[in-house]
Amino acid sequence: MGRYSGSTSQRESSVRKPKQPHGVWRGIGCLMMIIIPAISILIGIQFVNAALANRWLMPTALLGYPQLPAIVYKFGGLSALLIPLARTQNLYAYIVASLAFLFLISAVVSLIYAVVYRIVNPERYGPMDEPPPKVKAKKYTR
Repeated sequence: MGRYSGSTSQRESSVRKPKQPHGVWRGIGCLMMIIIPAISILIGIQFVNAALANRWLMPTALLGYPQLPAIVYKFGGLSALLIPLARTQNLYAYIVASLAFLFLISAVVSLIYAVVYRIVNPERYGPMDEPPPKVKAKKYTR
């Protein structure tokens, strides 16, 4: 009998698969990729409308209808997509406000995730990490 003639089934059973997050967490992440931008767009539109109604100071370059370059009108497919957007009043203000709220909401969600992750306190080392070395250093003497 050879040294390496043992069955491979024993070795395969001892090898564990690395832990992966539950499938629900992947679904929540996918939903967050859809929900956070949608919420930020809605909040951005409402914020701009409230700012205009209350006469808050806003940059005038963001207000009004957007101007499209002349080349857009030469292409049928491109103009069919962009002309409805060009008919939206205060489009640039809506975009800037939506991006600002997207950034803020994402930062708050990340902060909440970090706090919860810290509270749960997962293992410091994963199954693929090597444990820290156990080295005792001698005291330095002159």
